Amino acid sequence: MAEWEIRKLRILRTLREKGTVTATAEALRMTPSAVSQQLTNLSAQLGVELLQAHGRRVRLTDAARLVLRHAEAVFEQLERADAELTAYLRGEAGEVRVGAFSTAVPALVVPAVRALRATHPGVSVRVREAEAGEAYDLLAGGEVDLALSLAAHAPGAADPAFTRVPLLADPLDVALPPDHPLAAAAGLRLADLAAEAWIFGGSGPWSDITRAACEAAGFSPHQGHSAAGWTAILAMVEAGMGVALVPRTAAVRRDGVVMRELSTDRPRRHVVAAVRRGARDAPAVARVLDALRSTADRLSEQNT
Repeated sequence: MAEWEIRKLRILRTLREKGTVTATAEALRMTPSAVSQQLTNLSAQLGVELLQAHGRRVRLTDAARLVLRHAEAVFEQLERADAELTAYLRGEAGEVRVGAFSTAVPALVVPAVRALRATHPGVSVRVREAEAGEAYDLLAGGEVDLALSLAAHAPGAADPAFTRVPLLADPLDVALPPDHPLAAAAGLRLADLAAEAWIFGGSGPWSDITRAACEAAGFSPHQGHSAAGWTAILAMVEAGMGVALVPRTAAVRRDGVVMRELSTDRPRRHVVAAVRRGARDAPAVARVLDALRSTADRLSEQNT
């Protein structure tokens, strides 16, 4: 296959189109002798006669036409490859692997993917759900191109391995059983619930976020029960076993649970995206980041 040199095949195709060596040389900005030499070399490499003298002109042999018939498929595929490469360089095509924690997938990633399908259908996103801390291990190991996590578990801004992009300050609401004395109280503050049994995970980001929010409100939360999944947490809240903080973008609701917005404390969890240092300007990655930022901006507007 090495004998099928693309440059020489282009010369042969141009000769077929232009009809003369001189016209071919002009079209390709070559000298006539260079055109003749390249075609002679191609003929020797393929082991067939490609040209026949026809007066002061030359004409293609049947072998040359056979070669060009197969070469046209090669040229077509190269044109497609060139078009796809151009689209890739412009950020119109490519695959971006995203690692994201569970509640970020429906709230941020899925709407961003839908938006990209409408504006940049050539950009595909492959999603991998991962715990907040695990997402950075995947990013560092090259298993994902972009990680969504919580600021509390993200590498510091000075970490040379990553570039962080703030996305969203997600409000935290408090989940109460419907018969709780404060379920309908006006101006509910987090400090009003200081004596309650709190339900949150024994470790990990949600434990840290709950503890930090309560401590900022002036008390250390008593952990009545430990659970990581929202189904379990809200079931216990509904049963009157305790109260819990719930991120608004988690969109978890239960008929027997009252979700209350806090009036003054207004704790938030901060969602960030991260890429490996230097990858932020990769065209397809930049498209996905733009879509995530737009989605986050819309959520912020809804939450204000």
